[in-house]
Amino acid sequence: MTPGSNIPLPAARVTVDVSAPVRLDVSGLLLTADGKVRSDDDFIFYNQPSGPGVTYRSGGGTAPDAVTVDTAAVPPEIEKIVVTASPDAAGQTFQGIEPTATIRDADGGAVLATFTPPQLGTETALVVVEIYRRAGQWKARAVGQGYANGLAGIATDFGVTVEEPAAAPAAPVAPAAPPQPAAAPSVPPRPVAPPPAPAPGAGKINLDKGRVSLQKNQTVSLVKGGRPLLSQVRMGLGWEPAFRGKDIDLDASVIAYGPQRNHIDSCYFGKLTILNGAVKHSGDNLTGEGGGDDEVIVVDLGRLPQEVTGLVFTVNSFSGQKFTEVAKAYCRLVDAATDEELVRFDLTGAEPQTGVLMAKLVRQFSGEWDMTALGSFVKARTVRNMTDPGARAL
Repeated sequence: MTPGSNIPLPAARVTVDVSAPVRLDVSGLLLTADGKVRSDDDFIFYNQPSGPGVTYRSGGGTAPDAVTVDTAAVPPEIEKIVVTASPDAAGQTFQGIEPTATIRDADGGAVLATFTPPQLGTETALVVVEIYRRAGQWKARAVGQGYANGLAGIATDFGVTVEEPAAAPAAPVAPAAPPQPAAAPSVPPRPVAPPPAPAPGAGKINLDKGRVSLQKNQTVSLVKGGRPLLSQVRMGLGWEPAFRGKDIDLDASVIAYGPQRNHIDSCYFGKLTILNGAVKHSGDNLTGEGGGDDEVIVVDLGRLPQEVTGLVFTVNSFSGQKFTEVAKAYCRLVDAATDEELVRFDLTGAEPQTGVLMAKLVRQFSGEWDMTALGSFVKARTVRNMTDPGARAL
């Protein structure tokens, strides 16, 4: 699954476990229509392992912690159960850690879906997935919302009563305990905000200050002033032959994926329009000669079907030359209405391969889109061979 995507649940009882390279504390909160718990009894975690329709199971450090939801036993006033996770080690963030939630049939054990939240940084706790009721049917949604103040921050945000900590010196005088609801910060908790200037490959930036130049693995939120920035974007891709007299035929493509990273369709020189016209390709450029963008793909984000939750933009060397023979390769994101360049990613440090995953667009839980510069090289001369690497990059 990708952020914001959802699936119907074919089983009445489902288990969500969350695994990572380090031990995690997993919990579940039962929420009403106002997004709050009814009482502290609706907070299910290691010190309170059971509630109406929801149970917690410890992995004991050798297996992932898990939360099981029996949808038939969930009280009618409860609309969703959010599953959260935080590192067991005090103060540890999710930087460099990729937690994966696995949703299973609690009785048969079959895997229904998996979700790995992308681009984590300073977060110390996550709302990973939610099990929710919609029109009488139960579904699961991938969330990936991060908090900077641990499990206590999540608990407080959803209405769990926590005790204010006693005043303490700036430096701790004893080892900190694992995050618990009783360790609430004095400042009201809030979702973690992206840093204004993240290091390469870390964090998320926005467009409030205009155009940004992405580095490899860096993400930009296509939101400006807290509002979705635009509905139609143009991805331009350009390059020049590195050696005079040798034409290089690069092909720009975009691959559309569903909530479980399933391939939906591909737009490329052989299929210039997909998804009922929501994605259009300008046509094939055989040499890279001339100024400006050599190939252009226009994406109308507002017209994309809901089942499309991820787009991966790729370039292949159809003529077979390696990218070490290509100069000035780049991709850029442009507001199709104003022609304003919003994001540019210059591909440097090319590798001797014939395919590259340039960038991805991922629909978030809130409905907005994030763009991440990838710059991942693979051995592939056609978009067909990019489908599996693109899915792994989401």
